[in-house]
Amino acid sequence: MTVPPVSSPAVPDTTRARIQQEAARLFVQSGYHGVSMREVAEAVGVTKPALYHHYADKEALFLAMLEGTLAGLARLVAAANAQVGIRLQLDTLVYELLASAPEQRVGLQLAGELRHVSPERRGAFEREYRRVWIGGLSELFESAAARGELRGDVPPAMLARAFLALTYPLVTGAPSSDPQGTGRALLAVFLDGATPRPGSDPMR
Repeated sequence: MTVPPVSSPAVPDTTRARIQQEAARLFVQSGYHGVSMREVAEAVGVTKPALYHHYADKEALFLAMLEGTLAGLARLVAAANAQVGIRLQLDTLVYELLASAPEQRVGLQLAGELRHVSPERRGAFEREYRRVWIGGLSELFESAAARGELRGDVPPAMLARAFLALTYPLVTGAPSSDPQGTGRALLAVFLDGATPRPGSDPMR
């Protein structure tokens, strides 16, 4: 919820972009209920009517920020799909997650406030998240299994969730002192397992 060969493009310096940047900072700092549209307007340096011209209400602004995070995840899946072979695809995914780790952390913190959004809007966002991110990764693994690059007895959706669970530490908590090394190690465990391979030295 993560970016560089194919990192997210630079956000244009528009009023909407500034609104989202300042609102994200405030929501992460104070939580959904701790931020008012007046505070967002003051942080951006616009009037409340100008803010409402761009976003109908606080909920719409909050969801727009989450949709931006989801768009970034879609770009990660596209970057992986542009590569050939599951190892290079997942290597690209890990690289992009590391490159966009600060943005991914903000997205995860914002997603933690999703419970305050109306059930209808929350449900619509969660369905889109599952389609774009979980579904996109599942299709990646399904294609790899069809090519014989992955075992075919594990459902692609389960492989996707296992991959996310293993790489979750890359975009949460304090940054690793060696993020690239950590990423490579986690990817090696996912693809090759944690037990020693035949002929290898288990003490190395």
